[in-house]
Amino acid sequence: MSAEPGEANHDGGVLVLAATPIGDPRDASPRLAAELAGADVVAAEDTRRLQRLCAALGVRPAEGGRVLSYHDHNERSRTPELAAQVAAGARVVLVTDAGMPSVSDPGYRLVEAVVAAGGRVTCVPGPSAVLMALAVSGLPVDRFCFEGFPPRKPGDRARALAGLAAEPRTLVFFEAPHRLEATLQAMADAFGAGRAAAVCRELTKSYEQVVRGPLADLLTWSREHPDQVRGEITLVVSGAEPVAADPDEAHAQVARRVEAGERLKDAARAVSAQTGVSARELYAGYVHRPTS
Repeated sequence: MSAEPGEANHDGGVLVLAATPIGDPRDASPRLAAELAGADVVAAEDTRRLQRLCAALGVRPAEGGRVLSYHDHNERSRTPELAAQVAAGARVVLVTDAGMPSVSDPGYRLVEAVVAAGGRVTCVPGPSAVLMALAVSGLPVDRFCFEGFPPRKPGDRARALAGLAAEPRTLVFFEAPHRLEATLQAMADAFGAGRAAAVCRELTKSYEQVVRGPLADLLTWSREHPDQVRGEITLVVSGAEPVAADPDEAHAQVARRVEAGERLKDAARAVSAQTGVSARELYAGYVHRPTS
């Protein structure tokens, strides 16, 4: 039996990645409610949040089925069990706390396991903090890339951002409130203080706020208004403008960064990303520079 267009096919097992509201429960679709009620198994990142969502939707999760926890701490151990359920013919619905499972949330391992076993995977589309932040940022959205959470350690974060300094596409990041100031500083260092960006927080919620401006201004805002740096944050940063490389200036930039205390290898990599001049050439140029 084949399903009509837009109608779920319940023949055989299937993994359903179900997007949940990122804030306002009214953004949930009727299809999400139907999937939660009709699943054989609902795997949830937080079962308490699932219960609150189902209460708002007026449904009982997995009525006649099971509700299981599936989060960062048990994802590896629980994946084989859930993949086996799909292989045995169950309809397994996976939900995370907000947005689409596997996008900076648990789910990738389960998708990988089900696909490797020849199983079927589908999804219930829904709200996305990435797409909403892009839409309201005021920055170009014709081409973009999603980078998730920047590394937590300062050195790792600086290196990761340096590698993105010459990226021409609009960049989207997630960040925790207590790390926002440090990340904005690192972005200003890597991308330039004048790079346009937007801090989008608490999207679709009562205190939704979008602050737009150069990275330097956003950094000042985060320092002067710590009371507003709360909730879930999505950062959108404009891509790099194409520039004609000046090898002499690139070498001078490396020298200045090294003299300021940066490791030569990191300085060469960062300036290479910004200018297009070979990192190896910049490294060698500094090592063999004339000295008086």
